[in-house]
Amino acid sequence: MSGFLKWFFVFISEILKGFSMIFTGLWNGLKQIFNFGNYGKILKDYSSEFGVLGWILAILSIILVIAVFALIVFLIIMGIRKYIRFRHSIVSDEDVIEELGTLQRQVIKLTREKDEIMAMKVAQIGVPQSAASFAAMSNGLTLAQSATENGEAAAGAEGELVASDDGVVHTNDIRFSKLIEVDKFYKTYTPPEYDNEITLSGICETYRNFACSRMHLYYDIKTIRLFIAGMASTKLIILQGISGTGKTSLPYSFGKFLQKDTTIASVQPSWRDRTELFGYFNEFTKNFNETEVLKRIYSSSYNDDVNFILLDEMNIARVEYYFAEMLSILEMPNADEWKLDLVPNVWSTDPANLDGGMLKIPQNIWYIGTANNDDSTFAISDKVYDRAQPINLDAKGVAFDAPDTPPMNLSFSHLNSLFNEAFQNFPISQDTLKKIQQLDLWVIEKLRVAFGNRILKQMNLFVPVYVACGGEELDGVDYVLATKIFRKFESLNLAMLREELKELCAYLQKLFGKNSMKESIAYLERLQKLF
Repeated sequence: MSGFLKWFFVFISEILKGFSMIFTGLWNGLKQIFNFGNYGKILKDYSSEFGVLGWILAILSIILVIAVFALIVFLIIMGIRKYIRFRHSIVSDEDVIEELGTLQRQVIKLTREKDEIMAMKVAQIGVPQSAASFAAMSNGLTLAQSATENGEAAAGAEGELVASDDGVVHTNDIRFSKLIEVDKFYKTYTPPEYDNEITLSGICETYRNFACSRMHLYYDIKTIRLFIAGMASTKLIILQGISGTGKTSLPYSFGKFLQKDTTIASVQPSWRDRTELFGYFNEFTKNFNETEVLKRIYSSSYNDDVNFILLDEMNIARVEYYFAEMLSILEMPNADEWKLDLVPNVWSTDPANLDGGMLKIPQNIWYIGTANNDDSTFAISDKVYDRAQPINLDAKGVAFDAPDTPPMNLSFSHLNSLFNEAFQNFPISQDTLKKIQQLDLWVIEKLRVAFGNRILKQMNLFVPVYVACGGEELDGVDYVLATKIFRKFESLNLAMLREELKELCAYLQKLFGKNSMKESIAYLERLQKLF
């Protein structure tokens, strides 16, 4: 045993001696590296033989060595910091995983408590918690029927439980409270006496005088004609321009003029989907969070009024997000297919005009959006512009005198009939259509931009109504070209197309006449200056 201990002592000593030599050698190496006194002595011994070039090379060598050492120290520090961050990240991930596990256990606990509460509620209404009872519920029977089959009455329940089409049992509560109020209101509703004699030009003049005399708002007659013509061509109108020109006031005062107040929805930057505009079904409360926009759409199905919904500051959020579904609906050629899917099932207490959880969009409602173009807003995409009629309000109204003019009652049926009469009586002339076709070919050849069938269709609806309101045919065509066609040029590399834009201005004057197409030419000249 003593021989083994002697061997083990010598063996371990040799190993430890090796480690000692490692650390001693490392320490001696560091001492040698940072022995600046020795470096100074060496420099002193050999510097007497240096010439000018030798001193320069010596200084450069010292600087280079110092830089190498600094780089090594920097890399060591960065490695240590990276390791610390990596370690901190691992610790943070472990904390998150542990917290998620805790939350999951709490969710399981709360789920069990909810099940116990539901079991207590079922017991209170007299339904035994037997397999037969739950089997009856799964087959779509009401709890009252299940209790009767088991020989017990469901008396004392706070509300009747109803099985919906999807097999889920719901309490017989009202989930569309605002829409139910509309149903109740229109049960005793008496429509007003509408003015079915007024013409489109009469509407423009009467409204202009009403806005001036009653609301102190001053609009150019052309702006009102454009607004009415826009209503004939599309259900979405965009009022754009600088602040303070009356964009919001126009649809607001028009609602006052028709004695049917405009519903105003102030768009917020947080709007991301349709729920902000139309509401959503809350699975927890089993109620539908209705908005005033949804209520106005629903009530419009009951009346024959002209209804407006104002999307104020519509481009402060992306229109393509929160209004996407409505854009698709309004594009459907068959108005019977204009339906908004609200809920996936049917309750017995749902509003009368909901069809299978879907709301039909009536024809007597228009969506008016106001848009400012500044750093706080989003650019409106071509998808939206193509489906809408933009109206530019770039100047403040000039005050004028007007007789006191009261509001009026205008029915949608009469307004729609006036639109149809305008389509028949004032269609775009064949000569103008031929010139538009020539212009289309020129723009395609020079600028690679086409008009598109949708825009031509809207032009054929817009221009006749604009003429019926008292405007000129070429002025209406000019406005559509400027706001719907030439607006697309902004997406081109206009810095390289200035000559083509000049040629286009000259071609417009040659094609339609020197004193025509003022709106388009002014817009094209503005593009040349901006880009």
